[in-house]
Amino acid sequence: MTIGDELLYGQVVDTNSAFLGQELAKLGLRVRQITSVSDRADEIVTALDLARQRADVVLMTGGLGPTKDDLTKHVLARYFGTELVLHEPTLHHVEGIFARYNRPMLEVNRQQALVPANCTVLHNALGTAPGMWFEDQGTVFVSMPGVPFEMKGLMTDEVLPKLQHHFQTPAIEHVVVQTVGLGESFLAERIAAWESALPATVKLAYLPYLGGVRLRLTGYDDGQPNLRARMQALLPELYTLLGDHIFAEGEVKLEDAVGRLLTARGLTVGTAESCTGGLLAHRLTSVPGSSRYFQGSIIAYSNDIKMRELGVQASTLEAYGAVSEATVREMAEGLRHHLGVDVALATSGIAGPDGGTPEKPVGTICIAYADAFQTVSRQFSFDRGRQLNVEYTTTLALNLLRLSLPQ
Repeated sequence: MTIGDELLYGQVVDTNSAFLGQELAKLGLRVRQITSVSDRADEIVTALDLARQRADVVLMTGGLGPTKDDLTKHVLARYFGTELVLHEPTLHHVEGIFARYNRPMLEVNRQQALVPANCTVLHNALGTAPGMWFEDQGTVFVSMPGVPFEMKGLMTDEVLPKLQHHFQTPAIEHVVVQTVGLGESFLAERIAAWESALPATVKLAYLPYLGGVRLRLTGYDDGQPNLRARMQALLPELYTLLGDHIFAEGEVKLEDAVGRLLTARGLTVGTAESCTGGLLAHRLTSVPGSSRYFQGSIIAYSNDIKMRELGVQASTLEAYGAVSEATVREMAEGLRHHLGVDVALATSGIAGPDGGTPEKPVGTICIAYADAFQTVSRQFSFDRGRQLNVEYTTTLALNLLRLSLPQ
């Protein structure tokens, strides 16, 4: 249960629920429902009443701050028939935080150390609002701060170990296979027989994203040993069926997989970008340690920059246009020589919503890869709206890099 008007207004995106779902699944705890509730006492109480009817444990985030709209612990105190009392260890912790930053401590900050008398206090090492654990009529209720980094720290350090001990959770394993370049329906058709032959205790989930699909195998304890090893033994046939469409196992992004390949082969890379406007470079540099292989980028939005900085020929632009395989090939080759990198990627396209022609409609995209031995280019046509066109182009470019790198 996530609490806060800002969630319902769309001012804040609820990332807490995604994290909680992922972590609970690792313990074998199945999420039955996710609910967002406004900062109204009556609605919080109604949500609690409904939640306890369907769940053994109810996790709440939000509403524990020092301002008047933060009602959660006051509501919980009334809900569980108790009063708020001062928790001295939390008060000392809060005082220490303000002293460390040499800031005056207000009365509202002192009130952060007030908790319902019948809860077990969970230490929040990263903030001033403690977590609270209640057990009532066979149901566990846990209240945590809504600030994501505080909630994650509290969940990891305090809540998950306590849940695991309290519920004696069954063994559960997840094996994730990352694929790219094949739509969900085509992927499902290709592996249909393999999926049908999975053991009854192993379930397959298709988790599509822009340009690819995560395949998640979930195995449940069947009383036999080596559950994970038995699940891993199912993968060789999957690799045979999907081949190069598989780029990694585990929670690995395409840019991470590409970075590993570049690092392993000791290669450097740069990008020449038009329609992607630097997003391709951003994805490459979002990977920790990317300075080992990423050298730089030229955002050549105008034809003048394409010619002056990347060496694209005026005759190429005149004959084929900026959005063409001929142009992106010269962009990639020019960047490779200009920056002195081993491999280069180039993008150009009509992202939209305007700028298209009958010959080259919105969504016409060209990408190229160049190294010392070859230059490879591709042209695509799709239109998912400007932002998704740009994002999808970066996925296509990263995948072209992955498939084209010299061994």
